[in-house]
Amino acid sequence: MATNPAFNRIDKETQGYAGFGAPQQQAYPQQGPQGYPQQPPQGYPQQGPAGGQMGYPGRSEQMSPEQLEQMYQQPPAGPTQTGRLTLDDVVIKSLMLFGLVLATAVPTWLWVNAVATPEEVGTRAMPLWLLGMFGSLGLSFAIGFSKKVNVPLILVHAVLQGLFIGAVSAYFELLYQGVVSTAVVATLGTFAGMFIAWKVGFIKVTSKSRRIFGMMAMGYLVFLLINLGASFLGFGDGWGIYGGPLGIAISLLGVGLASYSLAVDFDSIDRGIAAGAPEKYSWLMGHGLIASLVWLYIEFLRLFSILSRD
Repeated sequence: MATNPAFNRIDKETQGYAGFGAPQQQAYPQQGPQGYPQQPPQGYPQQGPAGGQMGYPGRSEQMSPEQLEQMYQQPPAGPTQTGRLTLDDVVIKSLMLFGLVLATAVPTWLWVNAVATPEEVGTRAMPLWLLGMFGSLGLSFAIGFSKKVNVPLILVHAVLQGLFIGAVSAYFELLYQGVVSTAVVATLGTFAGMFIAWKVGFIKVTSKSRRIFGMMAMGYLVFLLINLGASFLGFGDGWGIYGGPLGIAISLLGVGLASYSLAVDFDSIDRGIAAGAPEKYSWLMGHGLIASLVWLYIEFLRLFSILSRD
């Protein structure tokens, strides 16, 4: 996936949480002219004696002094008690989705490789490859632009990504031995490096950089689709534009975009937690983070395959 529309929606919607742009409720005056009690505006609860609603006793009349003392001594509610997003939520959901991707990719890899000849491997891999690629791409936009967090779609998206990387990895490993393990190590190393660089402030994510990245990522996605059509037509010995002299340079650009996508993900997660977004957004953030990881892995797999071919 070359772009992640889910995080654009998160950034817009979290502005209204935890005081970030949310209007505060104004208290109404307790007394009217000449000392008479002022009736509250329409929409405010009618107050009775001791702070209770009209016709009902106040809470202080229902609770004993011991109960009130226990209530006052209780620690303030944290994000978990109030249903707000925490880092643990994002980590758990990300690990669950990552496990689902692996649980689908490994059997796909084994099934594709359970044949004798490279031609049979390609025949088995291609349908799953295309289904996983186009299916996950379509669901990415459906999830990103949906008005609610759709957990079933996010789970299906992880399964489709598992089909995609399982099939494409099995095929590329057959052609270029060792390329999969190299791509995995490079992906994990880049993930750790990007997190450290973002955390210490070496790599910054701003509103301007987000806009530039979004335009470049969408342009790169269009390029990938055009290149896929060119490869099916046999251009560049089946590699499309990547088969030409600019193949390595374009692959490096793809690695750079996918790497910066991780920094955008880290920043979006941090902003959502700081804004007190609802816990349900942990699914959306986990989905975006895993999608960026898969994208980075595919870019490394392509780059190392080109280097092995040359």
